[in-house]
Amino acid sequence: MGKKIINSSIRLRLVLIFVLTTGVVFFANMFMCYNINKSISNIDEVYVSNISLNELMESLSKLHGYVYEYLNTKSTESLENYYISEQDYRNMLQDLKGDITDNNMILMQKNIKNMSETYLKLVDMAVDAKRGNNIEKYKTNYEEATKMYDFISTHISTLNNEQFKYNSNNYDLLRTSLNYLEVISTSVLLFIMAFNIILIVIVTRSITGPLMELTKAANEIAAGNFEVDLVPVTSSDEIGIVTKAFNTMTINIHQYIKRIKESMEFESRMKERELMMTNHLKDAQLKYLQAQINPHFLFNTLNAGAQLAMMEGADKTCLFIENVAEFFRFNMKCFNQDSTLRDEIKLVDTYIYILNVRFSGKINFSKQIDESVLDVKVPSMILQPIVENAVNYGIRDIDYEGKILLKVDQDDDLIRITIRDNGIGMDKAIIDRVMNFKIESEKAEKEINLTKDSNGIGLGNVINRLKLYYDMENVLNIESEGKYMGTTVTILIPKNKIPYMNQLIKES
Repeated sequence: MGKKIINSSIRLRLVLIFVLTTGVVFFANMFMCYNINKSISNIDEVYVSNISLNELMESLSKLHGYVYEYLNTKSTESLENYYISEQDYRNMLQDLKGDITDNNMILMQKNIKNMSETYLKLVDMAVDAKRGNNIEKYKTNYEEATKMYDFISTHISTLNNEQFKYNSNNYDLLRTSLNYLEVISTSVLLFIMAFNIILIVIVTRSITGPLMELTKAANEIAAGNFEVDLVPVTSSDEIGIVTKAFNTMTINIHQYIKRIKESMEFESRMKERELMMTNHLKDAQLKYLQAQINPHFLFNTLNAGAQLAMMEGADKTCLFIENVAEFFRFNMKCFNQDSTLRDEIKLVDTYIYILNVRFSGKINFSKQIDESVLDVKVPSMILQPIVENAVNYGIRDIDYEGKILLKVDQDDDLIRITIRDNGIGMDKAIIDRVMNFKIESEKAEKEINLTKDSNGIGLGNVINRLKLYYDMENVLNIESEGKYMGTTVTILIPKNKIPYMNQLIKES
């Protein structure tokens, strides 16, 4: 029940508090009024016995007066008054107690009652004697009745005095009780007032406490501090509903700010990666143009040489020059755009053809290609630098036939590109430094002589561009079992994954 009241609406709680406090005050006042009226009634009844005795004395005096009047005048009116006053006196005697007791006042009442019975008989006999004209008898009875009258009057006065003393003591006790009742009533009122104040404070605190917490949290958010704790919901009333809505708003703000931060971080990473990709591409371009030759001039010159060879009938020379021109054409167009595996393999074929013409067919190059994956998008210039590295630093200076194998196959969701040579191999230290190209790229290139007869695009550049392109760390691996055991470079490309840079552009 208490839980239901706590979870009830504020209006209902305020109404219940008002009804409860009003009811407590009402019943307390009723209780005090009842006790005060009862005490006043007791005080009023204190001297009722004295009043009754005074009335009894007055009735006795009237009765004796009417007897005397009748005995002197023998009038009908006086006789009638005698009978009326006699009956009134007898009725008053009925209120006197006639019990046998050791209480002095009750004993006096018994004596007054007995003497009054004797007195009534004497006056009745005197009246009858007067009506019978028996003068001697009515005088004797009247004299005895007068003596009895005096005795009764004396006893009534004495009883009245004793009763007055007794009633005065009772009156003092009742006044003291009334004073105590006044103190008790005041204490009860003060207690009820304190109880009502405490109850009102508790109820108002239950209402204003959550409001203060809510206000504090709202001020924090208004000041720009969104990392505030959620306000605890302690009830199901209007404040609880507002608190739940406020907490939901706070959570939504946190989530919104978090999404904004993630979006900003995402954009920052995108710009950083885009910048790194651009730097790597520009680095590749700069290294490629180290020969200080205008590529357009070189390309046009090669085309002119091919046309001249064709006019002179030198078909092999024409084919060679066309392959060289094709090689330069690919390098000129592909630095800032994606390529395909088909184009990359074609570039490797052109490069091997040029080298075989140059070195009289000394390079044994073979391929194992899965034709179904040749249209997959890849970064430009990723295979030719690896093959060039295998030629220059793998098989060039060996005294046995050098072989290079390019293998492309697929496994589950990955495309595996393997370039294997049977040359002098690579030390583990050099492999580690190439794989950590980010730290010491220039030093590593100089130590492994990447610029010797090279287009200037080193393995480290290829590795970083692949990592940026696919957002993968283990995208390229270099293995070598030892000296003259050859080197194997493996590239793993996801088949169905959108390139990371393209994804960034799409999401932005």
